[in-house]
Amino acid sequence: MIRVFLFVGISIFLSSCKKDLIDIPYNPTPYEVNAEETENLGILPIPKTNELTEEGIRLGQHIFFDPVLSSTGTMSCSSCHLPELAFTDGKALSVGVQGEQTSRSSMTLVNAAYYTQGLFWDGRSEKLEDQALLPVEDDIELDHSWEEVVEDLKSHPEYPTMFRKAFGIEDSEEITKELTARALGQFQRIILSGNSKYDRWKKDIGVLTDEELLGFETFFDVNPLLKDGECGHCHNEPLFTSNQYFDNGLQEANTIDDYGDIGRAVVTNKESDYGKMRAPSLRNIALTAPYMHDGRFETLEEVVEHYNSGGHPTPNRDPLVHELNLTEDQKVGLVAFMKTLTDTSYLENPFLENPFE
Repeated sequence: MIRVFLFVGISIFLSSCKKDLIDIPYNPTPYEVNAEETENLGILPIPKTNELTEEGIRLGQHIFFDPVLSSTGTMSCSSCHLPELAFTDGKALSVGVQGEQTSRSSMTLVNAAYYTQGLFWDGRSEKLEDQALLPVEDDIELDHSWEEVVEDLKSHPEYPTMFRKAFGIEDSEEITKELTARALGQFQRIILSGNSKYDRWKKDIGVLTDEELLGFETFFDVNPLLKDGECGHCHNEPLFTSNQYFDNGLQEANTIDDYGDIGRAVVTNKESDYGKMRAPSLRNIALTAPYMHDGRFETLEEVVEHYNSGGHPTPNRDPLVHELNLTEDQKVGLVAFMKTLTDTSYLENPFLENPFE
């Protein structure tokens, strides 16, 4: 008899937690990407398995800014990806929920939809939906478990309805980490920036200063009378990244075993990939200091000096990283040119605002 009552009690408890959602309309609205946002970037890659909808993006927006993803309820995705800093955090190394530093700097999420050759500094995730899953269970970052996160989302007063409107679930028990990642993927996919001063200049709207023009010529080696800055190989148009991985002579390593951070080799386990990191986009680079995977350089001037010096000789240093012997004017020009790649028009998109403020 006791077992019967216990079973009935558990059944009542579970049914009270479960939310029937079938009476809520499911009619998602396709999200229309503004053509001006992608005009200078190319066709926006959108997976067939996760088409953009207003409801899906809105759900991702809320989850992105909600500390529900962290074990302490004090940090969200936005803690390390601030919109005003091109979705970085302004720190050399990010700090997780327990106050520990991560081993690498927070990367920008701007135009991340176009990073089709892997995400993170080492490219460990193929797509945004994969990337969204990892920080939650990272011991240093959000230090939580997806099982607990999903339970919190199921019992939340608003999220089950939002999941219904975004993905058509019929009850709250259908909420999963995969659906959560899909919503986050949709949100991150619309963080777009491609209308900078440089982009407008290319369309004969506005002019570049003499310094900026000198930097442009050095960056892309368009003037045979100037020494080549060797920049455009790894940071080519339109994204100002090649989506590839390079050893840029940043670490001091005489042998393979000397790399402090083996970079891409974490994923591939190839000696030829030791020390290689993803070439970040230079769009909005003026907003994402400090620089490099470990945030060692505080200014763009320091970055230019590093490349001008040729960096450290390492087993896998790219041959394009060598002593450049640029003039002082060229170095100043490169910094000025990189600043023309700033475009914060994405901040005007209401879908990218913090919904809790």
